[in-house]
Amino acid sequence: MKSALYIGHLQHRRHQPRVNRFRYPIFMMLIDLDELPTLFDRFWLWSAKHPALAWFRRKDYHGDAGKSLSDAIRDTVMQHTGSRPAGPIRLLTHLRYFGCNFNPVSFYYVFDAEDQHVETIVAEITNTPWKQRHCYVLSVSQSELVHRHWQWQFDKAFHVSPFMPMDMQYGWRFSEPDESLRVHMENRCDSQKQFDATLTLQRREITSRSLAAVLIRYPLMTMQVIVLIHWQALKLFIKRVPFFTHPDKLPVVTVHAGKSS
Repeated sequence: MKSALYIGHLQHRRHQPRVNRFRYPIFMMLIDLDELPTLFDRFWLWSAKHPALAWFRRKDYHGDAGKSLSDAIRDTVMQHTGSRPAGPIRLLTHLRYFGCNFNPVSFYYVFDAEDQHVETIVAEITNTPWKQRHCYVLSVSQSELVHRHWQWQFDKAFHVSPFMPMDMQYGWRFSEPDESLRVHMENRCDSQKQFDATLTLQRREITSRSLAAVLIRYPLMTMQVIVLIHWQALKLFIKRVPFFTHPDKLPVVTVHAGKSS
């Protein structure tokens, strides 16, 4: 089985204009999309076919829910890279627990046809509180290899948080999903680091015992994510961190004969 549990911690650190930090335990599922149709058939309370306490619901993820998720991701990679991937795709994500789902980011690791190496990483971002989605498609061939981690630098293209401006640059670093898994993301403005987030996880095999253990230890994982996002937003508001309006909500400026309105 290529699918697995990953257990560890998520850390956020805001450096400017106010310091704010937190770290909390987390678990995520790594789901091989080829295994998904029957992955949870042997496990009570888990399902990819119908509502359950732990439920993979297709419409919670990328693209048209009438199309398989693997086909939707392959189409998106094709649109961005000009090449349609042929290998397996493994999704690191939160499922829907107790009817609640929210993924600030899900990662799709797209492997080569021989299932030996990751070719592309698709990061599917969901913003707060608007719940819009955007995909960054990262080709490993265009990354810089630093200490066995792939690294990319690029401009921000999607409004994620009302406490972050759009005029920022990203520095993202990923390890291959193996016995351990690490993702590190930095936001910079004028070369000054404003914020970073680090996901550090360890692999566990999927068994009846391991699935029961995470539901007992983290019964409201996705609700915890939502509560923490809003709690941290309140702290930032109290600290008077500047608020940035969503670009879609800004007034449209039109120019007529040298005049703007």
